Amino acid sequence: MFTRAFLASRLTAKSAVVQNAAPRSLFSTSAVTQKAKLPHEKLRYAPEVSELKLGDYTAQSQRTGVIARKKGMTGMWDEWGVRVPVTVLQLEKVQVVSIIKTSNPSCARLQIGCGVRKEKNTSKPLKGHYDAHGVEPKAKVFEFPVTPDAALPVGTEITAAHFVPGQLVDVTAPSLGKGFQGVMKRWGFSGGRASHGNSLAHRTPGSTGNINPGRVYPGKKMPGRMGGKNVTVIRLPVMKVDTALNCIWVKGPVPGHDEQFIKVRDSTKLIKHRLFPEGAAVPFPTYIPGQSPALPRETIAKVGGQDPLVPSSD
Repeated sequence: MFTRAFLASRLTAKSAVVQNAAPRSLFSTSAVTQKAKLPHEKLRYAPEVSELKLGDYTAQSQRTGVIARKKGMTGMWDEWGVRVPVTVLQLEKVQVVSIIKTSNPSCARLQIGCGVRKEKNTSKPLKGHYDAHGVEPKAKVFEFPVTPDAALPVGTEITAAHFVPGQLVDVTAPSLGKGFQGVMKRWGFSGGRASHGNSLAHRTPGSTGNINPGRVYPGKKMPGRMGGKNVTVIRLPVMKVDTALNCIWVKGPVPGHDEQFIKVRDSTKLIKHRLFPEGAAVPFPTYIPGQSPALPRETIAKVGGQDPLVPSSD
């Protein structure tokens, strides 16, 4: 047992050591920061873009994508009079928010913002991020990989003229959520028999396993939450570009509901396809008013080929 005098002497010695110790700085370097300064840590690269100017597009170049709002579906007629179902996507104040540093000097990433968010609905960290780059708060922000020659200065506005009518794009958005669904709707099962001994098992999945190993394998197709996941539809042609309304008409359906934010970028999987129409003037790294040639309000893609409404002479 420690006596009361012994404990008092220990406390007195400890307080003397604390008083003689050097005062600890409020900005002392943590262990995480010390680790980041080690010589074997990877360097971070970011292209330095001081001014916005036109460049030369090459097959290895990768332009930035944009964020658009899905306005709904409609139809248009091509040059042969054939009706084409299209989805209208509108670009609303799309700007470059920041340039993200990467560990690969041959690859860069741009942070793109869309829309406007009220300051009262913006958190203080995000507000400081936008103020540091001189950009107003955005409703939605995504990152897009680009090549260093396609990097854009912070604050650059991207319009619908960024796309060329007739080019192919990939669109990504969350699909429509359908809630908890059974296997027939979720996975396309045929279900059980309608009669002949079937009792209350018309839409059931049936057997889900066997005795050995006595468990259900991971990934088994069973009832569950359907939809509400990111879906990418590739190689959709741009049928029309409207520079006044800042809209693009994309052929076919696009995932998501109306007013959904859609990521649109140049198509990447080009097997036996051309990204841009032959002889098209590609705005690189984007369309720059005053430097790029003037465009009419509406530019419609040319389908080309033979008139499908006229029978062939074969």
